[in-house]
Amino acid sequence: MKTTKEVYAGYAVTAAGKTRLKPFQMVVSGVFAGAFIALGGLGSQIASSAVSGFGGKVLGACVFPIGLFLVVTIGVELFTGNCLLTIPVFDRGLQPKVKLSEVLVNWLLVYIGNFIGSLLVALAVFYGGTGKLFDGKLSETAVATANAKLSLPFDQAFIRGIMCNILVCLAVWVAMEAKSVPGKAVAVFGPVMLFVAAGFEHSVANMYFIPLGMLYDNAIGIGAFLMNNLLPVTLGNIVGGAIVVGGGITILNKTKDKK
Repeated sequence: MKTTKEVYAGYAVTAAGKTRLKPFQMVVSGVFAGAFIALGGLGSQIASSAVSGFGGKVLGACVFPIGLFLVVTIGVELFTGNCLLTIPVFDRGLQPKVKLSEVLVNWLLVYIGNFIGSLLVALAVFYGGTGKLFDGKLSETAVATANAKLSLPFDQAFIRGIMCNILVCLAVWVAMEAKSVPGKAVAVFGPVMLFVAAGFEHSVANMYFIPLGMLYDNAIGIGAFLMNNLLPVTLGNIVGGAIVVGGGITILNKTKDKK
């Protein structure tokens, strides 16, 4: 295991590598990450469809971390994890320097890629007939999940987005400290399992969950998806990851400015 200070000292190199990818690479890498998170969501829904009640929810929460595990081990670009890119912006003593404009471009292109990857998995699940599993319970679960997320008031979706990305970014950070694949698996499992079990909101996961529900239920509108859920959850994810975790880690480890 690396220490937090060791990861922090080298994080600007990581951030520079991410923000200086070619735009097409950011989008394609984002597509893979979005698909991985969506596959974790699919596994979670299958588990919760197979087992009823509270046990199904807990089991689904234990399956979902496979998505982030694939992201951190394969090394693709996930918007929520990339909220940590604010660290070298906050700490100008880290080298190489990373500009806020570079971070924002990365967020935008990776977000688009994540959306595409998540939608592709939702379409594959729908048109591949996966929703027929367990006598159609998977499709019922998809609609119920989408409606539950869309029923959240703006402020609750925003707060749940903050709480979610605090846990996700902590999982990503600890995974960077781990040197082995099993270590990374352990690092992501606990925080991700907790955010799912607690009902917190992850913008990229919702790019899969809600469109899949829309495919099974035409009454769910795209406007409600974008404005009632994706917008407040995305803003919450930014606050939780970029400000709370990114800012907090910077305060605890800030270097002296090198002019």
